[in-house]
Amino acid sequence: MSDTVPTSTSLKDIYPEDAIPIQQRRWEHLLASFEQEYEHKAEFVSRSPGRVNIIGEHIDYSLYEALPMAVTADLLLAISVDESSSKVSIANTHTSKFPTRTFDVPSTDDVEIDTSNHEWVNYFKSGLRGAIQLLRKKRQATDGFSPVGMKILVDGTVPSGGGLSSSAAFVCASALAVLRANGEEKIDKKELVELAIVSERAVGVHSGGLDQSASVLALRGSALYVSFKPKLHARAVEFPSTTPEMTFLIAQSFVAADKQATAPACYNLRVAECSLAAEVLAKKLGLTRALPKDAAPLEVSLRGLHDTYFEEIEGLANNDDTSASEFKKQLEKLVNLTKDALTQENGYTRQEMSSILGISEDQLTKRYLSKFPVRADRFLLRQRALHVYTEAIRVLDLMNLLTSPPSHDESLLQALGGILNETQNSCRDVYDCSCPELDELCLLARKAGAYGSRLTGAGWGGCSVHLVAQDKVDAVRQSWEKNYYRKRFPEITDEKLAEAVVISKPGSGSSIFKVTGINVV
Repeated sequence: MSDTVPTSTSLKDIYPEDAIPIQQRRWEHLLASFEQEYEHKAEFVSRSPGRVNIIGEHIDYSLYEALPMAVTADLLLAISVDESSSKVSIANTHTSKFPTRTFDVPSTDDVEIDTSNHEWVNYFKSGLRGAIQLLRKKRQATDGFSPVGMKILVDGTVPSGGGLSSSAAFVCASALAVLRANGEEKIDKKELVELAIVSERAVGVHSGGLDQSASVLALRGSALYVSFKPKLHARAVEFPSTTPEMTFLIAQSFVAADKQATAPACYNLRVAECSLAAEVLAKKLGLTRALPKDAAPLEVSLRGLHDTYFEEIEGLANNDDTSASEFKKQLEKLVNLTKDALTQENGYTRQEMSSILGISEDQLTKRYLSKFPVRADRFLLRQRALHVYTEAIRVLDLMNLLTSPPSHDESLLQALGGILNETQNSCRDVYDCSCPELDELCLLARKAGAYGSRLTGAGWGGCSVHLVAQDKVDAVRQSWEKNYYRKRFPEITDEKLAEAVVISKPGSGSSIFKVTGINVV
């Protein structure tokens, strides 16, 4: 896996062959629209894709592994550089929904982002802010740094609120564009991922690292096994050939899941519950060592609790060196410990948690519940920890199936599908991040012959992913059209229906496209 973001001059380096005709028309329209908007040609295009997560849902911010893959849908920023100013003009091809904005980039202060205003340009600003901070740090020992001005036109095919991480694609593409515009020719992939993870939090979301890793590090034709401890690492994973051929279908619920807008009662609340579960478990299990400060959004994680428990109580020197089989046994033990220690199934109040932790309610709120707004009276620590630990087990089980598949393809497909179904059950019943529409899509798919079905992404709407044999794809599509899309959306157009369901093929990660003329292929 190359360490630097690739630069290309042909769409053939970016997309699969069957996508080229549609993408060629789209890119030519983007570049022509840029010239019409700004009366000069774009110099380069920054691109980052969306992603679908196969397994490992809502556990990246607890620093457990996941298996995502990039999709063909992506976010494009056509760019020209103005070295004579620090003014940014950013427009969108969908002007009615995303109005044009212009602002100056401060020479020394951070870029201001108003998280109370859910403005589309905030995602660009968060990538800009992180990139500028990195450039100032890199260049402070040499000639200093003054940011350049930019003209930008954005076009995206990752549906907003669709569960395929349009936000991470936007932030990654934005940070990449700013780095390149300011003279960075070789951009380290892992550095870009780490920058984007922290940058997206400036929008008001406790993001983990799964989405950014998949967007930047992905390789066409492969999924990614992403780990976050002891450091960010990703390796390509290929699915074995089977008869019948396995495919992954992505189906949109058309229930918008705006992670930023709903964060206080949904995504950010789950992040806080997981960190609080780790702290409360540490007290309940009698740990004397403080949990380590780590890369989790609130700097303490269930993975940190995991490692500390086995290093302190069971005397392991370094749990990072534990084999996968032993690690699974540890997780199984943690499931039982969690059930025994966190007995309040109706959740814990702020007062109850602060009493367990030996701190005041004000201290608890300041430490865990004030970085971003969180709305809850009771915190379901038991359920959140149980989901995280069982989902981490499912990731290990699925990876074991891929590396040591059973001799019969049908057995492999049924086992893989069973794991996806278990994840959906946990997301619905334990983590409370599904919704009736996603549940219905999954049920219909299974009845029509899918091996496994589950939500993908943050949940509460968005998309679902389904493991389906190639010879069952039409049956699943027809069931959804008849029993879901036509019933719930009687006025749905054929064009919208075609967008609702796609076969997902692992796509390529972030790249820079150098504009050399009118030919993009």
